[in-house]
Amino acid sequence: MFKIFNYLFFVLFIVCAFLQYNDPDPYIWMPIYLFGAVMCWFAARNRYFPRIYLAAISVFCFYALYLFFTDDGVKDWIVEHQAEDIAASMKAEAPWIEDTREFFGLCIIMFVLALNYFVLRSSERKKNYQKLPR
Repeated sequence: MFKIFNYLFFVLFIVCAFLQYNDPDPYIWMPIYLFGAVMCWFAARNRYFPRIYLAAISVFCFYALYLFFTDDGVKDWIVEHQAEDIAASMKAEAPWIEDTREFFGLCIIMFVLALNYFVLRSSERKKNYQKLPR
C-alpha cells in the first residue's frame, strides 16, 4: 500500500510540475513539484533521506507561512473575500487565488513528505531493532 501511495503521488507531482509551465512563476513551482516526485520515487523504493525530508518540510513550511500572511495571501482570501471558490476557473483572475492555490499545493507536498518521513523512519527502527543481538 505504501508503494502504491508513493507511485501515485510520484505521477501526480510530475503532472503538477508540467501544469506549472503556464504559471506566472514556473521556475519556483516546477522544481518544488519535481522534488516531491523524486522523493516519492525514492520512498517507493525504500530509500530514506531523513535530513532531506526535514530540511524540505522546513523550507516549504516557511514558504507556506509567507503565502498565508502576505498581502493577497490566504489570510486575505479567508477574511476579505469570504473564502470564495478558488477552483471555479483554472485561470486565476485574482492574486489571492494564485497564492491560496500555491499554499494548498505546499500543504499537500509537506503532508506527503511528512508521512513518508515517519513511515520510513518507523521501518528503519524496526530493521535496527531486529538486528540487535538477543
